[in-house]
Amino acid sequence: MLATQTFGDDDRRPPILIVHGLFGSGRNWGVIAKRLADARRVVTVDMRNHGDSFHADSQSYADMAGDLDHVIAEIGGRADVIGHSMGGKAAMVLALERPERLRRLVVADIAPVAYDHSQSGLIAAMQRLDLGPVETRGDADRALAEDIETASVRAFLLQSLDVKARRWRLNLEVLDREMTRITGFPDVSGQFDGPALFLAGAQSDYVTPEARPKIKALFPNAKQAKIPGAGHWLHAEKPREFEAAVRAFLNG
Repeated sequence: MLATQTFGDDDRRPPILIVHGLFGSGRNWGVIAKRLADARRVVTVDMRNHGDSFHADSQSYADMAGDLDHVIAEIGGRADVIGHSMGGKAAMVLALERPERLRRLVVADIAPVAYDHSQSGLIAAMQRLDLGPVETRGDADRALAEDIETASVRAFLLQSLDVKARRWRLNLEVLDREMTRITGFPDVSGQFDGPALFLAGAQSDYVTPEARPKIKALFPNAKQAKIPGAGHWLHAEKPREFEAAVRAFLNG
C-alpha cells in the first residue's frame, strides 16, 4: 500500500486523489491539497520508489495504476484523480483500465505519448553526491550545484533527501533502470468516457498539438486548457490559477 496523507473530511462527494510526478512526493502537493480540502476530502500519495512508500523492482505504469487502484479502494472505491507528469500517465492508465474508479480526471502537463525527456542525468548527479559530510540541506545544495546549475531543480530534488539519515527517499537504481518505461507510455486499449481535463503550462513543451489526436482517441470527452506563464511545474509556478482551474472542473 502506498503511503498517503489525508486533508479534510467532507465526504459528500468522492475524495480527490493527487498523484505526483517523477522524483516528487505527496508533500510537494501540500499547499494545493490543503486549499482543495476546504470542501472535499483530499488524499495525496507517495508513489512506489518515492517518498515514504515501498521500494519495488518495477516502475511500470501497469504497476503504478494498480497501486492507485488499491488506494482508491481503501478511500471509498471512487475518486476524482489529479495526476502530474509521471503521475498523470499512471492516472491515465488507471482511467483506461478501471474507469469505474474515477469520477473525473485531471492530467497536469503530460500526454499519453512517449517522450525523450530522460531524467537519468539528474539521477546520476544524485548518485554522485557524497552524503557522508552533509550536515544540512544547504551543504547538499552546494555540493549538488557542481552537477546541477538550476537552483529550483536542486531545491525540488532535495525535498527527497533525508538529511539526518543521509539517504535519498528515492529508489534511484530502479528509477534509472526503468527510465525508458517512465518516459514512454504503454499500449493500453479502451477509452475513458468520463469528464477529463488536460491542463498544460503554456510555456511547457510536454503537451504538443501532435498529441491532441491521441488524447481525444483515448479520452473522447477531454477538455484541454493552458495556464499562461506556467511551465511543466504549473501547480508550483501558478498555484492559484491551477487551483482555480481544477476546482471549476471538478465542481462542474
